Amino acid sequence: MAVVGEEYCDAEERVLTVRKTSHFSPGDGFAAYDHRTGGLAFRADTYGRGHGGGAASAGELALLGPTGEALVTVRRRRPSLHQRWEGFLGARVDGQKPLFSARRSSILGGAAAGAVVELLAPLSTSFSCAHAAAELRVDGSFPRRCCRLVVPNAESGAGEAVVAEIRRKVDEGARVVMGRDVFVLRVSAGFDAAFAMGIVLVLDQIAGDAGEDFPMAKIW
Repeated sequence: MAVVGEEYCDAEERVLTVRKTSHFSPGDGFAAYDHRTGGLAFRADTYGRGHGGGAASAGELALLGPTGEALVTVRRRRPSLHQRWEGFLGARVDGQKPLFSARRSSILGGAAAGAVVELLAPLSTSFSCAHAAAELRVDGSFPRRCCRLVVPNAESGAGEAVVAEIRRKVDEGARVVMGRDVFVLRVSAGFDAAFAMGIVLVLDQIAGDAGEDFPMAKIW
């Protein structure tokens, strides 16, 4: 299922270690490292200094590849009771139509209530596979680093598939569960890892710093 590009759809499950690199504002600093190679796979940066402000360029977030190329740009759509965010392919330009839209599942459920992701732009032919759907769902709690991205099975009309999952990072050598600033993103075989990271940026914006912090914990 290619959304950003076929090159981000691995034949095997892809595991990324994601580290939050800034604590001044949610979402304005992330680095994701490939578990197999240890190399940088993605990073995130803001456009402009007016994070969350009213200007079109302020508060935009860019998901970048390892060499700095813009893969996805996300920005908040205003006004929006559900905290609706839009994602654009590459570096957004005026008049460009969004690739996807994401919003909090409910205005009553708080930041940990999950999210709904709607795909808007035409996708590649691989999108007609069994996992294809116009709408995806995020179940669980991103602030607790325990959630998953679910796609309904469009062909059978029943069942669903988990295409990406976020869990807390465990240092097996030290037997320590890391704090929530370091977590694991598992992307299923054939699913777009760049798109999954774009959803992570949106979830971080929706959740902010909601919920309690989770320090490192020893596994006994």
